[in-house]
Amino acid sequence: MNEKEIQNIIDKGEGLKVEFKKATNKLPKNLFETVCAFLNREGGSIVLGVDDDKHVIGVDDESVVSLCEDFASLSNNPNKIDPVFLLQPKVTEYQGKKIIHVFVPSSSNVHKTAGVIYDRSADGDFIVKTDGQISQLYIQKGSFYTENTIYPYLKEEHFVDGIVDKALQIIRNNRPGHPWLNLSSVEFFKSAGLYRTDFKTGEQGFTMAALLLFGKEENIQSAIPHYKIDAILRREDLDRYDDRVNIRCNLIDAYEILLNFANMHLADKFYMQGDQRVSLREKIFREVIANLLMHREYTNANPATFIIYKDKVEVKNANRPHLMGSLIPGKFEPYSKNPNLAKFFVQMARAEDLGTGISNVFKFLKLYAGTSPEFNEEQLFKVTIPLKQVEHINNSELGGTLNGTLNGTLNGTLNSTQLKVYNVIRENSDIKAKEIAQLLSMPIDTLNKQIRYLINEELIERRGSKKTGGYFTKEGYI
Repeated sequence: MNEKEIQNIIDKGEGLKVEFKKATNKLPKNLFETVCAFLNREGGSIVLGVDDDKHVIGVDDESVVSLCEDFASLSNNPNKIDPVFLLQPKVTEYQGKKIIHVFVPSSSNVHKTAGVIYDRSADGDFIVKTDGQISQLYIQKGSFYTENTIYPYLKEEHFVDGIVDKALQIIRNNRPGHPWLNLSSVEFFKSAGLYRTDFKTGEQGFTMAALLLFGKEENIQSAIPHYKIDAILRREDLDRYDDRVNIRCNLIDAYEILLNFANMHLADKFYMQGDQRVSLREKIFREVIANLLMHREYTNANPATFIIYKDKVEVKNANRPHLMGSLIPGKFEPYSKNPNLAKFFVQMARAEDLGTGISNVFKFLKLYAGTSPEFNEEQLFKVTIPLKQVEHINNSELGGTLNGTLNGTLNGTLNSTQLKVYNVIRENSDIKAKEIAQLLSMPIDTLNKQIRYLINEELIERRGSKKTGGYFTKEGYI
């Protein structure tokens, strides 16, 4: 999360989906009341290091790492929150101070902390007291989140051999200290929300989410016979297809199959993240594919489709919308349709937190194709990725394009003045505004206007205090 995104949250102020808390060197006592309330309602953002009046106090530098570790550990502790819901706080520097941001999604379960159920309103957290209110909350979650459907006869023997170990190894590779890695098999399934108890009926067992993540194809088809994903290439033969893969396997393998299909049929471009060469194609389509798999309504018989045309990629999946319309970062953002599936993909580093992934697609598609995506929340969730400036070439033909493709994209995105300012910052990291103005012989007011544009486009960022800080290209774009 960058300064602009944090600023947007702070500007909104506290409400139904935003909570500020002081946390100089320890976690607030009522922190998990808010976590519980957000999980039980519509989710939201908790910002530690900001007071109720939007004053940025910050978190002590010496305490920030331990607070993050404590928070993650407590969110995975059934004595603190039941059922557990692993959360990953993130440290951001804002106005020269460190703050901690935690995105809490809406959960498909009803959660308690210290044995008490909390809900959320615009005025803050409140205790759910009466049996009628508690029952209504369970009914609401059960009717909307079908991923929690319990299959009492589903056993580990119905999972693909080695698939659970494969998933945990992916997590280990990306997050070696992840708390799931030290749990027993039973504790892991419960912590991930994949084995649960229905407190209305007393029924226990693995859930639909567990079946979809790990199940053998024949067992998934037995429980969800309409489940399938069609990956189609339709460039020359528009009536039928040029290539097609019909996917009916578990979601962990389905993710890899879909990503390989995209890699096979879509050109790539790269940018530099530090000294690492990173694929723009992967940055974009890992999010699109994860979104397709995480947020599909699996009780709906409409098949999911991933279709590559000459000028666009179009993705559709069955949906159960909260609201209808075009999703736009910061304005109209999505709700998680399968919070436990989404949580699992995030822990495997195959997706970003809800909302962040869509923002990344908007950001990286500007560099990849000079266009913006369309996310439409309707009964069928539809994603359109325009590819107007991307040629269909083989990966073997991409040698030597590292600088050319991206500079060409920037030339198409920025005017000549903006490009001059950008290149000066790229070549002189941590440069001050006055120094840029001197190098370019540019009035400071004109320069500030160009800098604001580049920051809004997330191409550059300012680091450090107002007096000593300087400008950097964002994530090392070239």
